[in-house]
Amino acid sequence: MIDVHAHFAEEGYEFPAEWEKIKAAGVNTVILAADTLAHAKWHAEFAKTHNGCYFTVGVHPSELENFGRETVETLEEWAADEKCVAVGEIGLDYHYPDPDKRAQRAAFEAQLVMAEELSLPVEIHSRDACADTLAILREHYGRSERGFLMHCYSYGAENLPDFLELGAYFSFGGVVCFKNARRAVESVRLCPMERILSETDSPYLSPFRGEKNSPSNIPVIVEKLAELKGVTFYEMSEAIKGNAARLFPKLKP
Repeated sequence: MIDVHAHFAEEGYEFPAEWEKIKAAGVNTVILAADTLAHAKWHAEFAKTHNGCYFTVGVHPSELENFGRETVETLEEWAADEKCVAVGEIGLDYHYPDPDKRAQRAAFEAQLVMAEELSLPVEIHSRDACADTLAILREHYGRSERGFLMHCYSYGAENLPDFLELGAYFSFGGVVCFKNARRAVESVRLCPMERILSETDSPYLSPFRGEKNSPSNIPVIVEKLAELKGVTFYEMSEAIKGNAARLFPKLKP
């Protein structure tokens, strides 16, 4: 099984115990998602010494202080690492008051261009910014055969076809296990099997409310995804494995 989006840097996990717990749960692959340069570097160092661990490089839309050409050059350098499988998490976040939308859009586009030049997929964070996200992706992915990941997809079934036609994959996490998660459940049911992926967004969004999340919870999420799609646990886990291999070509079998 695979967790395509988790965070370890400065999150208080105890290693090696946590990594052993993850492996014991049957989770063989974990992709650690960057949100800052510092966290990308931490994840890169961790991935070097942990089999089955990979990382991304990118700057989150809420972490753009001092973002510029030098930032992009650093990301490009780190992206050459054999264990860097994507650019992310990047995107738009208009959730909090008075977001600098212009700066967010500029950074998003700069990192999309970088990913295109490096032939890497992207992991996208998008919150309360559906229209602008789609507009930017249409510009960049209208001519691209490479897919991208809508991490922790939250826009509901009504917008899912718009992202699908651009080549999106969708990762779902612990939210689908919540009793009131109607929008997430509807999205899973509509999403084609060949575009579904599993994530935890650890340490956030545990399927067990109030608990710190971990990639070791991936089996719980995969079980729920299987139930919603009317397939077996094995069929769902194999589908996710194949989808991940297509989206992230640098993953090792």
